[in-house]
Amino acid sequence: MVTSSNWETLRTVIDTVVLGFQIALWGIFFYYLVISMFGWFKRKEVPASNYPIKNKFAVIVAAHNEEMVIGGIVRSLKQQNYPSHMYDIYVIADNCTDNTAAVARENGANVCERFDSEKKGKGYSLEWMFEKLFKMDKKYDAVCIFDADNLASTNFLLEMNKQLCMGHKVIQGYLDSKNPSDSWISGNYSISYWISNRLFQLPRHYLGLSCALGGTGFVMSAEVLKDIGWGATCLTEDLEFSLKLVMKGMRVSWSHEAVVYDEKPLRMKQSWKQRKRWMQGHCDCARRFLKDLLVKAFKERDKVAFDSCMYLIQPFVIVANGIGMIAGIAQFIKAAITNFGQLFTPATLLFALLIVVLTYVNIIFVFVEGKLTKKIATYFLSFPLYSLTWVPIIIHGFIDRNKREWVHTLHTRALDINDVESLEKAG
Repeated sequence: MVTSSNWETLRTVIDTVVLGFQIALWGIFFYYLVISMFGWFKRKEVPASNYPIKNKFAVIVAAHNEEMVIGGIVRSLKQQNYPSHMYDIYVIADNCTDNTAAVARENGANVCERFDSEKKGKGYSLEWMFEKLFKMDKKYDAVCIFDADNLASTNFLLEMNKQLCMGHKVIQGYLDSKNPSDSWISGNYSISYWISNRLFQLPRHYLGLSCALGGTGFVMSAEVLKDIGWGATCLTEDLEFSLKLVMKGMRVSWSHEAVVYDEKPLRMKQSWKQRKRWMQGHCDCARRFLKDLLVKAFKERDKVAFDSCMYLIQPFVIVANGIGMIAGIAQFIKAAITNFGQLFTPATLLFALLIVVLTYVNIIFVFVEGKLTKKIATYFLSFPLYSLTWVPIIIHGFIDRNKREWVHTLHTRALDINDVESLEKAG
């Protein structure tokens, strides 16, 4: 028989667990806050033009049925302010059934066609291409990876040459958007990337931590690639390779000036599929690497490994915070209906203040990055809703974490780098 004292004991245990959980979440929140503070002020650096041109690049573009956009990325790479004899462009036409290969050749790329009905996906195609590359007579100092829908800033290779000259081995470029104003989805995607670039990637670079590879617009020294191999074939091959680097005592660096413009999804259905795939791969990587990274972090007092652990658990923190936020909103609505005076408790006022402060901070840093326009400012009204959609997407990705289907993103418009850079200057 359950007595009142038993119920009180159970409630005390539950309250203690909830309190401990809340303290842990606040601890993680302040950890990220402190890290982000190191990106508030951008350091002045020596211009890339001051460094010697000494690195030869193999620029690889992974493509699957991308005839509409492949010409844009090849042309943008042809316009690099870097000596043409110091880099070659290779397009992997992976299981293509359209004119991707022909369009790429017409625009001056070296095309390598691959057909494999079993090993599908970007990770496998890159593995295949790297094997071909290392067998070539021509040798390269570094390999640069792009997606077919990207555009590269004209200074991309020059900035990456600078980073390699500084001793960095794996470098992620600035992840920008080429269609931020096309829809509220692409606009909110862009906002999240701009904020991440300034408050996640840049401070980690300054602190000597490992930045996150974004799957495109990154460079690896040939030495590192040969040493540890690629071997990243899961749904998020970029995260998998990043974690392999950390386990080997290396890290991903960051170039804030080498910009890659990526096409963002326009509709929620496209966005859901893409972000769900990211979460499937993230959960897979967390299962495989989290334990070893934790051991490395505490046994070797490795701050890079510890920060990578914090990154791996981030989706689960988002879910916990999102559920808490939804519960808070539900309580707020209930209080508004039953007792209006309960709306103005210290807890609800603190919660509202935190939301307002975070919104203004995000707006400030989007402005600092030179991305704030009138239209982008209006997207901040829907940004909380966009952020909350991560909660069901992460849960969906966790449920389907063992599925490995690759979802191809269809592209509907083609832009040239001249168009995008002109808009950047005008905006």
